[in-house]
Amino acid sequence: EERTTLLRDIMVSIGRTGRATPFAQLEPVFVGGVTVAQATLHNEDDLKRKDVRPGDTVIVRRAGDVIPEVVGPVLAKRPPGTKPWRFPKKCPVCRQPLVRVEGEANHHCVNVDCPAQRVQRLVHWASRGALDIEGLGEERVRQFVDAGLLNDAADVYDLTVERLVPLERIGERSARLLVDAIAASRDKPLWRVLVGLGINHVGPTAAQALARSFPDLDAIVHASEDALVAVEGVGPTIAQSIRSWFSIERNARMVARLRDAGVNTRGEPAQEVAAVDATLSGLTFVLTGTLSRRTRDEAAAEIAARGGKVTGSVSKKTSYVVAGDSPGSKLAKAEQLGVPVLDEDAFETLLAHGPSGEV
Repeated sequence: EERTTLLRDIMVSIGRTGRATPFAQLEPVFVGGVTVAQATLHNEDDLKRKDVRPGDTVIVRRAGDVIPEVVGPVLAKRPPGTKPWRFPKKCPVCRQPLVRVEGEANHHCVNVDCPAQRVQRLVHWASRGALDIEGLGEERVRQFVDAGLLNDAADVYDLTVERLVPLERIGERSARLLVDAIAASRDKPLWRVLVGLGINHVGPTAAQALARSFPDLDAIVHASEDALVAVEGVGPTIAQSIRSWFSIERNARMVARLRDAGVNTRGEPAQEVAAVDATLSGLTFVLTGTLSRRTRDEAAAEIAARGGKVTGSVSKKTSYVVAGDSPGSKLAKAEQLGVPVLDEDAFETLLAHGPSGEV
């Protein structure tokens, strides 16, 4: 579905790896079942190709009913005197250089200590797809970083009720709940720790394969590239990324501190992981609408971790459509083709027990 609206401004967000992604600030518009106020512009090449400018009337589409994107400008409505938008040379957060490596599409902030990267790394660590620490979302993480309480994932385990209560909007009860959630995360399986570290290319599937192939995290840290490549599902790119990540001194120190804090670093017997891994093997899912318990990316990660596959469109080969709030056209397509539709409760049951498990 497409609509037109005013493009107020073009801004840049910085992700946990330093990737700089331009996005459009829009006059809110209802499209694809939701009100959209921001939309992705992907990268510099996408911006140049579309030539959208602040002040333009633009066409907005919810791509695949999921990610709002700007399709292009309505040139007949372009105000006189507008100029092409130029990609900034400095990070909007830390003011360090934004660099685009030759042959790559994206710019990156070169400063690994950039506050924006730090926040997003911590948000990723606490996310449902990783350590799943309830109550430690982006707003809280920003507050704790600004207060000097958090710098990396290991700092999370130094948080106490006494350190949290003096902060604004945090009472003793909420502080206690958060500290308890942090304590519980120490016992999460190793594959979640590996995902939480944010190593490039290491998602749930590769992380589970590693966790069942090595006795503990130390064995992964010291494994040769050949030993890593020998793990099913871990190719040369992933192996090189793992070796590179653990070779960085600051990462090695953080891992040591996580171990000292009692975070689980033990591997997982193959039979235990396989019981989770295989429950959705061979099944194909399509996600539509907004889920309340986990993000779409997290839901996709949970499906992949159990051997399932997520695609962007509904067909007769689709096993299930998972429909959250405000589903888009995929729901209608599923009903037309007779594809089973799961609400969020049914989806969570499927994750927990598999398609033939007892509830």
